[in-house]
Amino acid sequence: MTNFFTHKFRKKSPIKIIGMIILGTIAIVGLAILFGFVLMWLWNWLMPDIFGLPPITYWQAVGLFILLKILLGGCGGSGGGKKRSSKHSNRTCKNESRTDFSKWKHYDKFWKEEGDQHFKDYLSRQTHSRQDNSKQPDLE
Repeated sequence: MTNFFTHKFRKKSPIKIIGMIILGTIAIVGLAILFGFVLMWLWNWLMPDIFGLPPITYWQAVGLFILLKILLGGCGGSGGGKKRSSKHSNRTCKNESRTDFSKWKHYDKFWKEEGDQHFKDYLSRQTHSRQDNSKQPDLE
C-alpha cells in the first residue's frame, strides 16, 4: 500500500496533500449532513401521509440511518454481508484483489521508450478496422 501512495503523491507538495485531506474531510462531512436532511425530508414527506407516522427531526433521521446500517449491514468491508460461494476461499479472494504497485516504477520508462509507438499502432488498427467494416456489404 505504501507503493500506491508513493506513486499517487510523488510529485505533490506537502501543502497540496494537506489541502486534499482537508477538502476530502469537508466533503465527507458535508455529504453526511446533506444525507441527513434528505432522509428527514423524504420521511416527513412520505411516512405521515402513507402510514400515519409522526414527522422526525434531523437527529432522528441520522439515528434511524445509523440503526438501519447496523441492523441491515452494508457498511462496506466484506461485500455487504453477502456470503461467498464455497468454491472460493477467503485467502484466494484476498490475493486476487491485492494489486502489486511495485511494477509502477517501470511505467514511466516504458511509456517514454515504447508507449507512443504502441498507441500509434493501436490507432492505425482502429482506423483500418472501421474502414474494412464500412466496405463490407450489408447481409440483410
